[in-house]
Amino acid sequence: MVPLPRMPDGTKENGMTTEQIDRTVVTQEPAAAGQETVQTDRRRTTRTGPEGSEFARRVVVLLFGLVQIVIGARIVLLVLDARESNVLVSAILNVSQIFVAPFEGILRTDSLHAAGSTLDITAIVAFVGWTIIELIVLWAIGIFRRQPASSQA
Repeated sequence: MVPLPRMPDGTKENGMTTEQIDRTVVTQEPAAAGQETVQTDRRRTTRTGPEGSEFARRVVVLLFGLVQIVIGARIVLLVLDARESNVLVSAILNVSQIFVAPFEGILRTDSLHAAGSTLDITAIVAFVGWTIIELIVLWAIGIFRRQPASSQA
């Protein structure tokens, strides 16, 4: 078993578990010559939630995942030539347009049309672009992640 690294205040930390050991020397009355009683209290605290950087990472993955789902749904609906008069299809196309708009005009062709279907090239570029932005944000969060100090035996 690897010992937990010691913190300056006498606590040990391993991921989400903190163990604190308090030792007190107690002398009982009447004290026999040189006899002492040592009392040891142990407290182990376990945190149930993720730490700050892990929570931030999860929120970023959730938000970018929702954006990617909406853009993916846009691509599929346009390829399948879904009726834009349908309320659900119209809502997905309108919401996804917010995330696709910054990527319009990057390529000479924004979409390809064939037999009523549309391959939205801009939406594909937006999907890749948002994924790259997500990776950059996750990398930045990872820089500030606290790692436990390596224990020395």
